[in-house]
Amino acid sequence: MKEAIKKSDVLIEALPYIKKFFEKTIVIKYGGAAVEEKGIEKGILEDIIFMNYAGMRPILVHGGGPFISKMMKRYGLEPKFIHGRRVTDSQAVHIIDKALHIINKKIVHTLKSMGAKAFGLSGKENSLIRVKKMKGPYDLGFVGEVTSVDTTVVKRLIEDNIIPVIYPLGIGRDGNTYNVNADDVASEIAMALSAEKFVLLTNVKGIMRDKNNPRTLYNTVKAGEVERLIKRKIIDSGMIPKAKACIDAIRGGVRKAHILDASIPHALLLEIFTDKGIGTEIVK
Repeated sequence: MKEAIKKSDVLIEALPYIKKFFEKTIVIKYGGAAVEEKGIEKGILEDIIFMNYAGMRPILVHGGGPFISKMMKRYGLEPKFIHGRRVTDSQAVHIIDKALHIINKKIVHTLKSMGAKAFGLSGKENSLIRVKKMKGPYDLGFVGEVTSVDTTVVKRLIEDNIIPVIYPLGIGRDGNTYNVNADDVASEIAMALSAEKFVLLTNVKGIMRDKNNPRTLYNTVKAGEVERLIKRKIIDSGMIPKAKACIDAIRGGVRKAHILDASIPHALLLEIFTDKGIGTEIVK
């Protein structure tokens, strides 16, 4: 009996959020070591399908760095990074495209096998992601930064209740394909669609005052404070580009950004459909 009451309490807590986010766009980015050739673990996809069934409009943007590196080695190329960004020559771009396409197909297939409607897209298709070559003190090759997003196809898909699954390549004015950071692509898509939420699934609980102490987690933090935490080096290394992508999204019109630990079962549902949440939400 007590167990039944607990379950009903969960449903009652979720109900106002289901109503609030009905037909709202949620952009979810998932990448890193968790994304392999086999795709994404089913728990994350179950959450996305639940959101879709509840009337929300989820969009999934994925990376696949470790699998890309593995495939590059198969082709005799040694992966090289400068300040966390992959050095990408013309051969590497081709391999990246192939690796991400394999992952994308697996994710789409899994979503369909679980009863959802899904459609895979590369950012270079239909000029979805337009880029320019990234400039800096080092030449990274075919690495781009986003200049514009054409949401025509994505809007059509979500209006038809189809989950877009996007991988982060872009097309330059020169007609070349460029490798693009998945966090940046997801953030730019969220801004272009005026999304309700931008969610980054990662391997940490969120933003913490002490990264070794989960009890110091910020449940809610303003974008300006996130910038100060970066300057104070409380947010450092690999969390900096994620935090900056969230700040950009908020200042670009997205209502809230979230950083969650993808290893927590049903992290998306716990963050979006409960009062307290389980990660860090970033607000204006």
